[in-house]
Amino acid sequence: MAKSRVIGLDIGTTHVRATEVEFGRGGPSVTGEAAVTNFGEVALPAGAVRECEVAEPETVASALRQLWVQAKFSTKDVVVGVGNQRVIVRDLDLPWLPRAQIRTSLPFQVQGMLPVAVEDTVLDYVPTSTYAGEHGAMMRGLLVAATKETVRANIAAVERAGLKPVMVDLDALALARVMSRGDAQGRTVGVVDVGARATTIVIIADGVPRLVRMLPTGGDDVTDAVASAMSISLPDADRLKRELGVGYGAAPELAEAAESVLTVTTNLVESVRNTFVYYASSNPGAAAELIMLTGGGCQLPGLGQYLSSATRLPVALGQPLSTMAVRAPGAPKAFAERQHSLAVSLGLAFGVAA
Repeated sequence: MAKSRVIGLDIGTTHVRATEVEFGRGGPSVTGEAAVTNFGEVALPAGAVRECEVAEPETVASALRQLWVQAKFSTKDVVVGVGNQRVIVRDLDLPWLPRAQIRTSLPFQVQGMLPVAVEDTVLDYVPTSTYAGEHGAMMRGLLVAATKETVRANIAAVERAGLKPVMVDLDALALARVMSRGDAQGRTVGVVDVGARATTIVIIADGVPRLVRMLPTGGDDVTDAVASAMSISLPDADRLKRELGVGYGAAPELAEAAESVLTVTTNLVESVRNTFVYYASSNPGAAAELIMLTGGGCQLPGLGQYLSSATRLPVALGQPLSTMAVRAPGAPKAFAERQHSLAVSLGLAFGVAA
């Protein structure tokens, strides 16, 4: 196929990030050629995005316009991500149908299964396997149901910025897409993406997402706890938490701050651990072999070691750029150092070939 470029747009709580990826032969596949040709990010003011959902469309649109001016992307077509507690992802078995018919029949198949009215949701289905049922071929997969309000809020900001959303995708599926390349092929791996206000967990087996869970805790919750404990500003608290890390010794005058870091992080790690325990018990002999950390909050010193100890699994920082070239402006080293924060926007770009 001819080369094509796709831009993945990640609207986070604290930043908007966009990554432009050029695909060659094979398109956006597990083994296809890919190169990052551009990247940019712009900080968002507090409150513009709340609980991972756009609350102030014009504020976010202004940041997006600034991002496009600064980065000089080649197109205004974007793949937009969504992912918060109002996006439901659950296991669902269905009679086998062609892909087009699945979408048509989903509203009827899931009537009564969701905590919100079907007509108020945007539905998708991700088949993960097939098997022979009592009455014919069956599909096992993941049902994705996002409230229309959540999707509309993101789309409204994007369109106000003069951009064109060509696809809306779940952040967790974007992570699975980009993190299942390279050494992860053929393995069962877990991705833990620690954002500012939410943590997304996706377990991938042979390149297929098998479990998705979203937790309402992220790096900014640790910052808030430190700020409250020490009565300091949020920027100072953010710097202090990174100096302290988790599980390290602290000077007596910083003991309260260290304890607050540990308390929030322990609750988060315990929830992550329980997710992996549940998956292992539901899939005997096929538990996750490795955890990869991504997201802006994943670089808290000691987090990886703490998570590894709790789950008894090796933990590594995700390296989404390891399977592709970097031809973006700026030093490749700079991109490599911040690639943990690029995972979602990269994965969104892999969702569609322009």
